[in-house]
Amino acid sequence: MRYSDDVLDGFDRRKPRRVTPECDAELGLVVEDAGSGFCGAVVGFEYGAVTLEDRQGRRRHFPLDPAAFLLDGTPVTLRRPQASAPAQPKRTASGSVAAAPARARVARAGRIWVEGLHDAALLERVWGDDLRAEAVVVEPMHGVDDLPGAVREFAPEPGRRLGVLVDHLVSGTKEARLAQAVDNPYALIAGHPYVDVWQAVKPSRLGMEEWPVVPYGHPWKEGICAALGVGEPAAFWRRLLSRVDSYHDLETPLVNAVERLIDFVTTPDE
Repeated sequence: MRYSDDVLDGFDRRKPRRVTPECDAELGLVVEDAGSGFCGAVVGFEYGAVTLEDRQGRRRHFPLDPAAFLLDGTPVTLRRPQASAPAQPKRTASGSVAAAPARARVARAGRIWVEGLHDAALLERVWGDDLRAEAVVVEPMHGVDDLPGAVREFAPEPGRRLGVLVDHLVSGTKEARLAQAVDNPYALIAGHPYVDVWQAVKPSRLGMEEWPVVPYGHPWKEGICAALGVGEPAAFWRRLLSRVDSYHDLETPLVNAVERLIDFVTTPDE
């Protein structure tokens, strides 16, 4: 009788070989050494071997050989778990490390004033978590025409600091002259160069390279909406605010000004 030249002729070569499953040897995992029958929980590793501890507190070391252990009666190959990367701290929209949940605090006597409701909404969108953690209240002024008088009436003092965010704070402007008229060491006027806080949102958030130019003397918000063909300012503002997810979506001068104000009003006074 002649045999085939191939001794495996007749066997299904497509049938996969049985592979023993691998299992991470997490601390506390109970397994049995297949050779000795020693059963115990994983308590550590020494010199490339896993350490098992049985119910009587006896410990033995076993090499991490393939199919050397039984898990619920099934052969497994234990492997040492890879060290996981340390968890990264959670960040707020402003980039600060998020504080642990805490009970509500009584608001500080100090305040941050902004020019209008849109400014207040933008600060809440990005710095809301930080402001609540520091118990700082943001209030809209609805304009800065009487800024020096409003600051005098507030009467900033130790423990009652005042920070003011001003739009279009550029040398030679009305806003700059009003800011210079404020003379109180416990009041800080900080601002940005943009005509309106809308302009402090990066235009790329709307798929634009730059904001349209509104001719001098024309209402800025209405001019922007007309140039973009987007209708009413209120509806456009809601759309614009929804595109802001973090400080990365804002221009640097605004971010720096707000950070300065928060630091100022939360500085402890001796």
